Amino acid sequence: MEAVAARAGVHRATVYRRWGDVGGLLADVLDAAGDDDWRPPDTGSLEGDLAALNEEIQTAMAAEPPIMAALIAASFRSGKAARAQRRLWEDRYTRCEIVVGRAVRRGELPPGTDARRLLVAATAPLYHELVLLRTPPDPRLPGQAARAAALAAAAGAFTGPL
Repeated sequence: MEAVAARAGVHRATVYRRWGDVGGLLADVLDAAGDDDWRPPDTGSLEGDLAALNEEIQTAMAAEPPIMAALIAASFRSGKAARAQRRLWEDRYTRCEIVVGRAVRRGELPPGTDARRLLVAATAPLYHELVLLRTPPDPRLPGQAARAAALAAAAGAFTGPL
């Protein structure tokens, strides 16, 4: 909070009055992140779209300073930040459903494919490696995770009940 106040050129009390605590500040940061015009990639294939999406995730997770990782970590310490992060993820998954819809229309996926389950399966390896294991970015991982998820989805792994 002190660093934010210093950078803004205000007294730290001003920052505390506005946000109350770090969680409140981070919640506003996360909410602001959802106020953009970001759309998922459209490469012409499911595997290509998922790989491009994974590339974006890996780039964001590997950025310096590690803002995305810090926001994820903060969500474990603050209820406000956790709720804001959940809203952001819900927004991103909803925006990405179009990737699955396009793939169904192209005949790459069976009708009834659960977009959320597929998207989680496609992106989870990146979060596991980069956030949980803290491994360095692997340029092959975005494509490998996308291919595995696309093959599983084409075989019907994400249709029907869990």
